[in-house]
Amino acid sequence: MTKIFLCLLLLFTFSQTFPTTEADPTFLQSVKKNPMKLQTEKLSHFRFYWHDIISGPNPTVVNIVQPPVNNKTKTTPTGFGMINMIDDPLTEKPEVGSKLLGRAQGFYGMASQEEPGLLMAMNFVFTTGKYNGSTISILGRNPVFHKVREMPVIGGSGLFRFARGYVQASTHTFDLKTGDACVEYNVHVLHY
Repeated sequence: MTKIFLCLLLLFTFSQTFPTTEADPTFLQSVKKNPMKLQTEKLSHFRFYWHDIISGPNPTVVNIVQPPVNNKTKTTPTGFGMINMIDDPLTEKPEVGSKLLGRAQGFYGMASQEEPGLLMAMNFVFTTGKYNGSTISILGRNPVFHKVREMPVIGGSGLFRFARGYVQASTHTFDLKTGDACVEYNVHVLHY
């Protein structure tokens, strides 16, 4: 009987200490039917160039994790385990000095043991024109030696709230000596 009484007392105490969402209107509130006055979705296509610069005095890539070394071969053939943080320029044309449209900020890591395949998580942060301050978020697999790689758009902010779509990446140039790369990105995004 005492155990039952103690259990009931504890249950009552915890139910008073942690109110349910129904009892706490500040925790959960219903949203007005259309607070953003959402219009019809539109499909936009953007094309720009992503510059991954490893060499020179102002690299846009910082290696934060080195790949582990295999005791037998002393190398990892795909770089599996390597992670780089990026703040890469996005330009209108393939030349790095062309008009800056924004930055690609995030990271990529070698996530495949079979082939050089990156896991990419980045935001395209636009800094000019109508989309200044808006972002598009990308998260996906990038098998770097394929001619065209497709990754999903998983969201965005500003004018790209509720965004969804996909990007297609194609290597424009890659310098074997420096590791610098220029990649053409075609972005197809549904947004309001």
